[in-house]
Amino acid sequence: MRLVTAGVPISLGRAVVGIVSTHPVAATERGKRILVTHNLDGTDLTGYRGILTTADKSAARFHVPVVHKVREIDHLLDGYIVALEPTTGFVRTVYRPDSEHNILFATERCNSNCLMCSQPPQDRDDADGLTARNLELIELLDPPPNYLCITGGEPTLLGQRLLTLIAALRDKLPSTTVHMLSNGRLFAWPEFTQAFAEVGHPSFSIGIPLYSDLATAHDYVVQARGAFDQTIMGLHQLARWGQRIEIRVVLHALTTRRLAQLAEFIYRNLTFVDHIALMGLETIGYTPRNLDRLWIDPKDYQAELLDAVEILRLRGMNVSIYNHQLCVLDRSLWKFAKKSISDWKNIYLDECNGCGMRDHCGGFFQWATKLHSAHIHAIHC
Repeated sequence: MRLVTAGVPISLGRAVVGIVSTHPVAATERGKRILVTHNLDGTDLTGYRGILTTADKSAARFHVPVVHKVREIDHLLDGYIVALEPTTGFVRTVYRPDSEHNILFATERCNSNCLMCSQPPQDRDDADGLTARNLELIELLDPPPNYLCITGGEPTLLGQRLLTLIAALRDKLPSTTVHMLSNGRLFAWPEFTQAFAEVGHPSFSIGIPLYSDLATAHDYVVQARGAFDQTIMGLHQLARWGQRIEIRVVLHALTTRRLAQLAEFIYRNLTFVDHIALMGLETIGYTPRNLDRLWIDPKDYQAELLDAVEILRLRGMNVSIYNHQLCVLDRSLWKFAKKSISDWKNIYLDECNGCGMRDHCGGFFQWATKLHSAHIHAIHC
């Protein structure tokens, strides 16, 4: 699924965020709209927030921001929200009303450097630009979506800007469930956690990774000394302020060795968490360069996965399995498996054709065509 295209910017001095219209609209409706068209000839462009066109308009002059010679526009549908980037001419789809997998991308920076990071961090100061883009996006969301995810990078590195963003979500979209992905480390500072909690969003939760019950093992996976201690302190600070928490465990060769011990640790030390997600590995980002340390066929850790799920289930904890195919899971685990992969990167392989459980299976990340379990097969019910 295409989410990014590009062209050549004209009169685009700053980033512009607007709602896609594939046909001209009345002058009174143009203030929030970006007109997307193959042909501009004879079109009144007055009042639009921006224009996207595949046509070559190098010789023309415009009084509105324009990206011309755009490579592809057919994926841009009415009601989509796009961001036009100056200098590069990138056109990013930042919201699709027909999807339940929309995100607010907070920053590319991160204070960890995980071995299997699917979005490798970039050391650039993007906080102001991305915060402004997200605040504009929030203002344009009508009707409100059921769900949004804040992700990065590490969103807490925004500091006060993150609190501003959450306050905007609280005020503009109070009925929207918001889930934020964070490594949790900055919540170890009580003052920050208190300020975060006092924003008071009515339906907010935080997903935080924990990769081992051993500090050295967790720190190795995230490539940051002291990260385990900060994460545990952050989890307890969040609990102190009544925040809803999800623990996320990415399953690979370094985390499945002590998965049962980690489940026991979570039960004994983090009983306040709302949910534990045991997640399959994405083979993108940093993962390919670290495959010799990370890769294990999911079929080969079924015993550890069964033990961990049973430990948590018997203690009454809410546990799910994400990013796994039913054909590699023990059948007793099927009831814990969720269809969790975002629609824009979710595929099925040829081996899935004719599978009686396909509609119930989470499928694959689109990059799994290069590497996946050797045990994928159609299930005949």
